Amino acid sequence: MRKAKIERSTAETSIELDLTIDGTGNATIRSGVGFLDHMLLLLTKHGLFDLAVTCNGDLEVDQHHSVEDIGIALGQAFQQALGNKEGITRYATVTTPMDEALSTISLDISGRPYFVYNVEGLKDKVGDFDTELVEEFFHAFVSNAKVTLHINLAYGNNTHHMIESIFKGFGRALDQATILNPRVKGIPSTKGSL
Repeated sequence: MRKAKIERSTAETSIELDLTIDGTGNATIRSGVGFLDHMLLLLTKHGLFDLAVTCNGDLEVDQHHSVEDIGIALGQAFQQALGNKEGITRYATVTTPMDEALSTISLDISGRPYFVYNVEGLKDKVGDFDTELVEEFFHAFVSNAKVTLHINLAYGNNTHHMIESIFKGFGRALDQATILNPRVKGIPSTKGSL
């Protein structure tokens, strides 16, 4: 099975994360950041992964370190669980509606971290969650998973719905790109490595 366990401990956070790529959508998320827990639950459910996350962070400072470090740990887990990436589909583009909001996620499990974030119109907060941390989370994931990720929000009015569309689409794109395709022989690259 393609799975990984990451333990990350710094002066700012202590994280334990278990990921199974070929899962069923089961999630146990305890980050201390309620809105992030909700988004990771959606990502897991729609990506059909199994994910367990526990984070003890310096929330007395703010949510930044917890959100970013979970992005780092999740990226490391995907990189580790995919191994040499033999047989994967590699690419995915997914457009996801969430009521009035619509986003498109394009993903390449390329071995090269590159991130494009075209998201405008978010309010500063959803509850007590700083929405600028959405970009920080995905930047941390991309840098550690070594993938190319383009997030394009077409439109939306409700900030919760806009972010939810992005996380659901990201889960769906990860699922499609990591699927083992029996027609793919070896590593899906003319270079012979990803």
